[in-house]
Amino acid sequence: MARSKNKLNISCTDTDCNSGLHCFRATNDMVAQNKVGVCRACGIELIDWERIHCRDSRDVQNTFTMLKLEKVRHFFWHIPLTQRAINHARRKGRKELREYVKKRLSTAIAPAHPWHDGFQTPMAQDAPNAIPYGQHATATCCRKCLEYWHGIPQGQELSIQDLDYLTELLCLYLEDRIPNLTESGEPIPPIRRES
Repeated sequence: MARSKNKLNISCTDTDCNSGLHCFRATNDMVAQNKVGVCRACGIELIDWERIHCRDSRDVQNTFTMLKLEKVRHFFWHIPLTQRAINHARRKGRKELREYVKKRLSTAIAPAHPWHDGFQTPMAQDAPNAIPYGQHATATCCRKCLEYWHGIPQGQELSIQDLDYLTELLCLYLEDRIPNLTESGEPIPPIRRES
């Protein structure tokens, strides 16, 4: 598969601390100095990691609020979705979309050592559907993000409970970004590619 030419202008370590957008991914030096969990640029400590790492579906609004404090997550919560991505979700509906999300997470991040970890989730405008946007927004894109945001260590296969929680998180993102999804999907004509 060819790499996308429509790569987005964002990286996992970008910050804009003056605007309240940070990066909480620890560097090796931060780990050595026991400074995990603070912004790598300004050092501010904003996240209640113990609460986030509980992975409680009843506390998902707090999780979403905290995720949006990180620049890359904020970006994917606010970038306009393409019509193609919206149509994909509307065609599937909530039920089939949930199955699709769970299957995607099962293959992309559930194994203890996923193939090509860190590069398995596209970061491009022409993503085939809204799921990659949601994975970056909810930190379910790779095992590094899963470890520091959700407290699931790298090298450990996801449990059924973890997979269910992460599926719920991603589906709630999709329902937030694409309101009024039907349960069983709806017929949406394809967008024709221009020649």
